Amino acid sequence: MIRITNLHHRILALSDLSLKEGVTTVLGPNGSGKTTLLSICAGLIIPDMGSVRIDGMLPRETEVGWVSEFPDRNILFERVFDEIAAPLRFRRRPMDEINLRTAIIAERLQITPLLSRTTRSLSGGEKVLVALACAIVTDPLLLVIDEADSHLDRETARQVQEAIRSDPPKYLLQSSQYREIVKATDQVIELSHGTVKRI
Repeated sequence: MIRITNLHHRILALSDLSLKEGVTTVLGPNGSGKTTLLSICAGLIIPDMGSVRIDGMLPRETEVGWVSEFPDRNILFERVFDEIAAPLRFRRRPMDEINLRTAIIAERLQITPLLSRTTRSLSGGEKVLVALACAIVTDPLLLVIDEADSHLDRETARQVQEAIRSDPPKYLLQSSQYREIVKATDQVIELSHGTVKRI
């Protein structure tokens, strides 16, 4: 379980919130605190007050995958293969494992033809898929996706959801533009002015 306790940061003020295993989608208008909440759960931001625990661990103590709404801001490498393989290389995994795992993830997301391309040559939607591959290549306990589907057409967004759910992480926390994705979620959290309006 993801347990959020006495969380205060910027607009957010959440006293007690539990997210169960499966897919949780966070909704709310711009400025409601969605990105702040997702960033804290991913361990990118340390809250001013309170805590997030993922199966009893702080986000920075466990494996978390992150996909930003603007994935091109996080690209580090020139070649797509190197970008996807980087999280494994940083963890000093064996080369054979890196090559195999990168190929498996690319096939799962149907982006194998992109592996030899340069990251500069990718479209917005392709960058999202590469960022997602980077986020899941380490098999994270929690995968956080912050409105990345705003750069995807409806069909590609659906395919991404299918690919994730074919081998899902224990927890998927996302915000989304598409109603059909929201309908297929296990839990919906609606934020308004930094507080939970509805669960």
